[in-house]
Order: sequence, then C-alpha cells, then structure tokens
Amino acid sequence: MNKKQKVASGFSRRNFIRNGGLTATGFILAPRLRLAGNKLFFNSPDANRSALANDKLKVCDHAELKGFIGRKLDLSYKNRIMAQDAKALVDPFRHRTETHLWQNEFWGKWFTSAVLAYRYRPDNGLKKILQDSVTDLISTQTEDGYIGNYKKENHLEEWDIWGRKYCMLGLLDYADLTGDQASVQAAKKLADHLIKEIKEMDGLIVNKGNYRGMAASSVLEPIVRLYNQTGDKKYLGFAEEIVRQWEIPQGPHLISKANVDVSRRFPKPKVWYSYEQGQKAYEMMSCYEGLLELYRATGKSEYKQAVEATWNNILKNEINIAGSGASVETWFGGEKLQTSPVEHFQETCVTVTWIKLSQQLLRLTGEAKYGDAIEQSYYNALMGALSADGSTWAKYTPLNGRRLPGSGQCGMKLNCCVANGPRGQFTLPFTTIMSMHEGISINFFVEGSYTLGTPSQKKMIIIQKTDYPLSGAIHFHLGMEAPEEMTLRIRIPAWSRHTSLKVNGNEIQGIIPGEYAEIKRTWSPEDHIFLQLDLAGRVVVQGEGATYAAILKGPVVLARDTQLAHTNLGTFNRPIREADGNIKLEAEGVGQNKNWMQYRASFMPEAYSEAGPQPIQISLCDYASAGNGGEQSTFQVWMPQLYDPREH
Repeated sequence: MNKKQKVASGFSRRNFIRNGGLTATGFILAPRLRLAGNKLFFNSPDANRSALANDKLKVCDHAELKGFIGRKLDLSYKNRIMAQDAKALVDPFRHRTETHLWQNEFWGKWFTSAVLAYRYRPDNGLKKILQDSVTDLISTQTEDGYIGNYKKENHLEEWDIWGRKYCMLGLLDYADLTGDQASVQAAKKLADHLIKEIKEMDGLIVNKGNYRGMAASSVLEPIVRLYNQTGDKKYLGFAEEIVRQWEIPQGPHLISKANVDVSRRFPKPKVWYSYEQGQKAYEMMSCYEGLLELYRATGKSEYKQAVEATWNNILKNEINIAGSGASVETWFGGEKLQTSPVEHFQETCVTVTWIKLSQQLLRLTGEAKYGDAIEQSYYNALMGALSADGSTWAKYTPLNGRRLPGSGQCGMKLNCCVANGPRGQFTLPFTTIMSMHEGISINFFVEGSYTLGTPSQKKMIIIQKTDYPLSGAIHFHLGMEAPEEMTLRIRIPAWSRHTSLKVNGNEIQGIIPGEYAEIKRTWSPEDHIFLQLDLAGRVVVQGEGATYAAILKGPVVLARDTQLAHTNLGTFNRPIREADGNIKLEAEGVGQNKNWMQYRASFMPEAYSEAGPQPIQISLCDYASAGNGGEQSTFQVWMPQLYDPREH
C-alpha cells in the first residue's frame, strides 16, 4: 500500500488532530539533564520524568563477565562492534534514492548495539567511533528534519518509517549515554517531521509500510522515549494516537486480539511479505516493546495486560526447545511443529526481539518465568546464531540441519540479523544481577563481578564463582561496605527439580522451581551463599504417533553433530533413562574439545537380531557449538524415535 492510497476509515487528517493525534492530557515535569550512568542502560522512563508505572528491577552499575559468556561478549565486541565500517552505514542517508528496501535500519541496529557494548566496557576507541558516527548521521539531516534514505516521493512507504525509528533509537541512546543535546534535538526534528508528513497525508500511520502497519507503528518506542526525554506532550499524544489506530479496521489489533493466538490473528495473506501479513513476529514484538514503554509513561493497565497475554501466547504456542521461533519470519504455531524440517526457522532478529521483550517484562515485573525464557533463548538460539569468532550472525538457525551462511542485503555488506544480534547479546551483563527497592535480585548465573547499590544506596560488589552451566555449583560473595538488612532473591529455574541453597552452611527451606527464593535478613561482608542447581540430563519427547526425543542439560539443548563419534544421523536410537527418568551424561574430553560442552550418553539402537540390541554410546555437544565449527557439519537436536504399536 503506498502513501497515495487513502483508507476510508473515518479517521481523516482532521479527525487525527481532533482525536488527540498531536495533543494529550497529562502532566509534565521540567526536564532534567542526566548524564551517562548505567541506570539509563535500558532508557528508563524516569530519566527526565516520573513514571506512572515503575520497574520492579533496576540494572546494575557495572558488570564484568567471565567464562563462556564473557568470552563471547569479548569476541563480539572486537570482531563485530569495533570492526564495523560505521561510515558505510550512514552513506544511504546521504543519497536518499531508496524506494522499497531497508538498509536504513542497519545504522540504528549497529549503533544501539555499540552503545550497549560501550556501557559494558568503556573504550576510548569505541567512544570515538560513536561520537563520529552520530555526528555523521546528524549531518545528513535535511532542513525540514528528515533523516532517511528514501526518495521524497516515496516517503512513508515500505520501510521508511521503520528506518526513521532506528535512527531515533540510536540518537536517544547516545543522548542517554552522554547527555548530548544535539542528538535530542535531531531526534525531535526527525519526530516532528514524521508527525507533520503523516498529518499532511491522511493522519494515519497504520496504513503505511508493511505488515498491517506494525513496522511503521513500532516507532512508538522512540516516540515515548522522546516524551520521557523532553516532557513534550505532543509526543505522548502521538504515541496514544498510534495505539488507538491499532484498533481501526486496517490496524494490527494488537490490544483487542491480545488473547488470540499470534499465528491466527488474521487470514493467511496472498502475498507473504505484504501489508496484509498480520503474523510478522519481529515487528509485532517491536510494537509491544513500545507499548510497555507507553504503559510506564501512562500507567494504563490494559497496555501491560495486552503485552503479558501476547507473551504468554508466544511462549506456549511458538517458542521451541532452543528458545526462539517463527518460520519465514512469522508466527506459525511452531511449538508443535518444531520436530519437522521448518523453512527459514528462528530468524535471529526474532530471537533478539524475544529476548529484549522478555527483558522488558523481567525488569518491569520481576517474575521468574521471564528469566527462564531469556536464559533458554540466550544459551541456545542466540549463541547458536553467533559465529565461533564473534564476527557475524546466522540469519536462521534450524534445530536439525546445517548452519548456512547468510548474505548481504539491500546492496550492503551485512544483513538485518548481523546488525541486530549484539542487541540481544549485550543485554545480559547488566541484568544478570539487578537491584530492587527492597534488595537484590540474582537473575542469571554467570561468573564475574557485579556492582550495584543496596537499598540504603551503599555500594555492593557481588562476585559469582561458577562454571555454570557446565556444573550447577554457584558461589556468591557479597562485597558490602557494612551490614544491612535487605531481601536477596535468587531465581530457581523451572527445570531444577532438586535444588540446594545454603547461607553460611545453613540450608534454606521451601525452594520452589520456577520461582525466586527470597531471603530477608541482615547481610554482612562475611556471608557466603552457595547454590546447587540440578543439572541432570533430561529427556524431552515431542509428538504423537511419530515421536522425537531431545536431550537437555540445565538450560542447554544438546545435539548430535556429524563431527562427533557415532553420529550417523540416519539411525534410530532411544535414550536410555535411569530410574529417576533422567539420562546419564558423562563429560567427554574435558578441555580438549573445540565445543563448549561435550558428553557421552547411552542409547538403545535399532536391531533385528533375536538377542536384541545392546546399548551404544553416542556423543552430544551443546546446540550453540553444533555445526558451528571450522568445517561444515550436520547436526540433530530432535532424534526420531521408532514407532512401537505395543506402546500405543
């Protein structure tokens, strides 16, 4: 649908203004400039203005991660973030010749990733790159405020507004990092120009671009952030108007259909990548990220409820064993279909946005289920998409098959997923351990040190010592200035059936899988906390009639790989379970393998002899390493099981 087509909806330009498109009721607090600080890592709504709905959890001030996750962050920092030719990403904005492609998103995706990386590890070289790049982008802004790469006559079409969104996100991230007012002013001019163009056309945003307006109206997120930054009510009014338009006939119905399966909200379109496509996963979740920001700014419970209902639906019906989903970039009821060969499975942009949306809900509510989902996705789908050297990201990651290289898009040397991958990766350092009003929340288990404030605003450094998830043993040391009464809570993963938690050698009772263990006491620097999670090998069986089995160790999915021993993927082997239902995993070649994790397990093979089969040993590695080595290999998460009519 192009901008020349007007939709007979009753929402004319005049109605757009009359119904609040450019105005809103509410209050404004005078803007206060707050310079860089890790409290703004996720651009909290209270940066310059009091939020009406506050987050349960706040990010920590500093983190230094070690082990497998720390090494992957280092590689991505060096070989992806720092290696990017930033000037090449700005070039399309100088020429403004585009009519339908999306290279306008690449700068914002890379830049916001780079800001996250800089917050994690400030580096003078990266600081200079950020400064030069934002200056370069602003230099392309036209007199009327436009930053984009589309021809004048093609403004508001296809991916134009989507690209403007990513430019605004980058500018606002830089302003939050540095306090740079030039970036704020550039973002304001860009937003004002967008509002003006929409007003002058037909007053509608949901009939612009792709996927029932979801791509265009995901600009909601930076618009709300601009309101938070400036206190200007016209941005809040525009944000509310976007959400109102979601519910008109042409819109994506993101609130009214929040309780409808995300794969069934609209009829299957005749053209898959078209305006009629209402199941597009990445763009849908991007809109819900913006809706959460609007919830924080307004306190309107229906916004939060819509996001929570949709998140629960995605988790139940779409998210697979590796923690992601979507086929050909859309929701398709994939949880039940994950054992089948799936076309273009698990786009990395979907994985990243699922993690980001879950992180939003974790910090807002503090509920353990969001932490479980993030961990599952991070260790499997996300790390599986990252190349071994951290230089690039896969566009899609199947559960059975090969890791195939992607290619450049839109005449550029990178694609959307390569630009987007680190945006999910660099969320973890500052959310592993977070502060809350009444104390500290330990959400994830990664070796390293974490600096944050206690309820009395005293400095605290928490040290995690662990090789998790190689083992389930995690020690916490509380580096405190003085004893203080507070609540310390630790997420107990839902899969950990037998968990031990001790404080100074004393067992904590009442541990419930899938919830936080909360301990309120006066804590002191001498206190030591020991957590032992249950990392026994687990067998998961999926399907009816034709069944498939998969093996997990804690949050990590294991896979067969043709580079390993006994990996003829055409054979049929049944996992041998122990009395408790688990499968025994024996570490294989510790310290000698190129894989992060590698185990042997016992299986019962197919056999036709009268004596019956004898157990065999099969090697397995972690999903992130499978097919991700120097040579091409084929891997298998879901192992087909023989149908036996005696068992049905």
